[in-house]
Amino acid sequence: MPPNIGHHIIHNNPKHTHLFICHISWFDSSQIYVLLILKVSTMSFLAAVNIGRRGIRRFSTASKIPKSLEGGQQRVIDAALGLVREQAKLKGEQVRALGGAKATTCLLGVPLGHHSSYHQGPQYAPPFIREGIWHGSSNNTTEAGVVLDDPRVMVDAGDIPIQELRRCEVDDDNLMQVVTDSVKVVMEEDPLRPLVLGGDHSISFPVVRAVSEKLGGPVDILHLDAHPDIYESYEGSIYSHASPFARIMEGGYARRLLQVGIRSINQEGRDQAKRFGVEQYEMREYEKYRDYLQNLKLGEGVKGVYISIDVDCLDPGFVPGISHHESGGLSFRDCMNILMNLQGDIVGADVVEYNPQRDLPNGMTTLVAAKFVREVTARMSK
Repeated sequence: MPPNIGHHIIHNNPKHTHLFICHISWFDSSQIYVLLILKVSTMSFLAAVNIGRRGIRRFSTASKIPKSLEGGQQRVIDAALGLVREQAKLKGEQVRALGGAKATTCLLGVPLGHHSSYHQGPQYAPPFIREGIWHGSSNNTTEAGVVLDDPRVMVDAGDIPIQELRRCEVDDDNLMQVVTDSVKVVMEEDPLRPLVLGGDHSISFPVVRAVSEKLGGPVDILHLDAHPDIYESYEGSIYSHASPFARIMEGGYARRLLQVGIRSINQEGRDQAKRFGVEQYEMREYEKYRDYLQNLKLGEGVKGVYISIDVDCLDPGFVPGISHHESGGLSFRDCMNILMNLQGDIVGADVVEYNPQRDLPNGMTTLVAAKFVREVTARMSK
């Protein structure tokens, strides 16, 4: 069986009107086969899941939580925030005890992938990225000479328990708010600054919202991506991974938004960019703007710079483990030149859209996503 690939095998037993759903996964990092067999009523199965060109989206009841149970749901939300709060508090205390740090990168995982419009899988990325950061194929020092295992440089506040919240039927409005509140909790622990591990790109909206609200004003955003992700909505969802930057711009959370690496865009994407004053640098014109993009100066007059990296900004030859393969992308060195030469105070960042289920057996994309995290950490921490 190909590594990191999940398969759904559906067998309908006409005598008993039941479906047998067999999910088989191979996780290269743990060397374990996972076999899950569920027996469910055919009718309830069809009512609960969406079967279409994107496959099986989720197992969930379609009913809303009764009013009488909303208190219990809120307790689950509070518990999720409490978990992040206590981990961030512990890490902040550790950094402050050591002294000497003006800014420390704090990793925060957001394993959310149900807003993906094509292949599901980015929700599984955070643990893979963490493993890649400390992978034995590299040492613990960045290209700029920053030593990562110094807790004054980088700490980890764990993951927001997104899937547990979804199992309790927490809706998208509340999920987005939980992400925002979790990022604020991290930022309350001076000198921690959030570097968020996605997850799909929908998470950028609640993260940027948190950073902007916590700092008291807009930021400038450098966005590396094959797609502008600025649809008003997509497939009926305003929280789609194709829409975060529409939410960010309409909320006033960013002054400037620079989108670099764009090569899959329609007229709506261009119209939305014009509406919000977005600066788009498409790959077909990249050579014209190379020098400018590799010497950016951002964040003056606002609260700082936020960096959002969708790993599909790269040509898929560098990152096979992504949901949307768009040829003709940036090279990894192009991205490094942009990031390393950027002038400005980086106050937050995210690395999103890595899909471990589509990666190669050697974890090639894991290491690329982890390299982004390592090098952004070197720029953010000081």
